[in-house]
Amino acid sequence: QVQLVESGGGLVQAGGSLRLSCAASGRTLSTYRMAWFRQAPGKERVFVAAISWSGGSTTYADSVKGRFTVSRDNAKNTVYLQMNSLNTEDTAVYSCAALVERGGSWTGHYWGQGTQVTVSS
Repeated sequence: QVQLVESGGGLVQAGGSLRLSCAASGRTLSTYRMAWFRQAPGKERVFVAAISWSGGSTTYADSVKGRFTVSRDNAKNTVYLQMNSLNTEDTAVYSCAALVERGGSWTGHYWGQGTQVTVSS
């Protein structure tokens, strides 16, 4: 079993930056592909970014490409999401997930509870 806890969310002005952390306990994250998702009010949860178990491969949603950076420190069992040039459309609850491959696609196996990010204009 893996417990994931996100932190680092908060209120920031448009154009600002935040760094989210996702700390794991109970089991090492080093064998998992990890991802960040977000859910805005009244909308479905959507993919933001993913990182391979080694950190050597990353993937981003088009909406955050060039502004967000996902990274990981397996020694600290933690995954990060550096968010720069934030705008009001980035306002959402951000959650991290440990992914597993099922039926040829990746799906969240363990989820954190999420952290709120609010960007003011």
